[in-house]
Amino acid sequence: MDGWMDGWMEKHCFFSIHVTNKKSRTYSVRLYAQGRKTGMRLITAENTKSRFAHRSQRFHLDLPLCSGLLALSIIGLIVLYSASGQDLQFVARHGARVGMAFLLMVAVAQITPHLFFYWTPWLYLLGILLLILVLTVGETGGGAQRWLHLGIVDFQPSEMVKVIVLMMIARFLVDKALPPRVHHVIGALLLALVPTVLVAWEPDLGTASIILCAGGFVIFFAGIGWRFALTIGGIATACAPFLWFLMMHDYQRQRILTLFNPEQDPLGAGYHIIQSKIAIGSGGPFGKGWLNGTQSQLDFIPQRATDFVFSVLSEEFGLLGIGILFTLYLFVIFRGLYLVLNTQELFGRLFGGGLIMTFFLYVFINIGMVSGLLPVVGVPLPLISYGGSSLITLLVAFGILMSVYTHRRLLSN
Repeated sequence: MDGWMDGWMEKHCFFSIHVTNKKSRTYSVRLYAQGRKTGMRLITAENTKSRFAHRSQRFHLDLPLCSGLLALSIIGLIVLYSASGQDLQFVARHGARVGMAFLLMVAVAQITPHLFFYWTPWLYLLGILLLILVLTVGETGGGAQRWLHLGIVDFQPSEMVKVIVLMMIARFLVDKALPPRVHHVIGALLLALVPTVLVAWEPDLGTASIILCAGGFVIFFAGIGWRFALTIGGIATACAPFLWFLMMHDYQRQRILTLFNPEQDPLGAGYHIIQSKIAIGSGGPFGKGWLNGTQSQLDFIPQRATDFVFSVLSEEFGLLGIGILFTLYLFVIFRGLYLVLNTQELFGRLFGGGLIMTFFLYVFINIGMVSGLLPVVGVPLPLISYGGSSLITLLVAFGILMSVYTHRRLLSN
């Protein structure tokens, strides 16, 4: 019938109208007449975007976001080769983790958002259980008990919990009236406080602070008022003495005090900050060249492959390299916000908004730390620093964001 109708309209069609909407989707409409009957019929609806874009949506991936994440990961491999002293095995191990992380991101993006919504409470309970296991049977390193030994690898559950807290608070608030009421905000904060306290006991105050802030970001995106937010901030400030005297260790307090005058102990507590600032400042506009950084190649920069990798990049690539890195980070952040704003499900919006703000917080804390603006708290530079748990968790989280966005696009189309 459709074939006969198409042939009939080709003979009796007055004219065709082609309309292209903002999403580059073209619709063809034909006006026809038969006796006294007239009408209009939609004939075709074809997308003028490339087949490549079609395939990316079919695999539930956002190509611009994937490109930004991949570019940052490649820069990370280049810088780590220099930071490791040209150790190919070191870089190969990290490259394998990068490949695994991207494969997991693609796999997670195929899962429908409804499954994430359903499994979130169970993932939250699993995360709490893993944090308790860390405190009881976890591996100790660097004065902290943060890892679980899983066969041939060591896993840091606190990295996974950052994402789970975002999902759990988003799920908790999604069926509540927005903006959330006071008791709903208190409930959401308690969901973030439980893992925060467990991580702080490891002790890992930097990660604990990020977990608490991540929960706060989701609450903020739910529409909390500025007055309420300032009230919570005031309460947190009032609790600072309790945190300083009862929860912080001596070395953590020393890190904060050293921030104000690192030159007071240049060979001890202030050594990290002083050497890092020398490396960043000596890079100049264009840097000293790849593999030619004196501070990094002569082992003056401590932990140069992990927390202080930004110092290596700044010394060898200079202001130009810093500008490229910042541009890529801003691209990922703004592209992520675009996905969040174009996501129809409230769960996806709350989770995505919290994720992007947490990603920004990662970058801000690490760069502020190595620049001497913030105390050294052991926060890696996203997608650049060496490490598996943080890298895999972050890309899996972006996979969830792309799942929420692309499944929404599929349904709308």
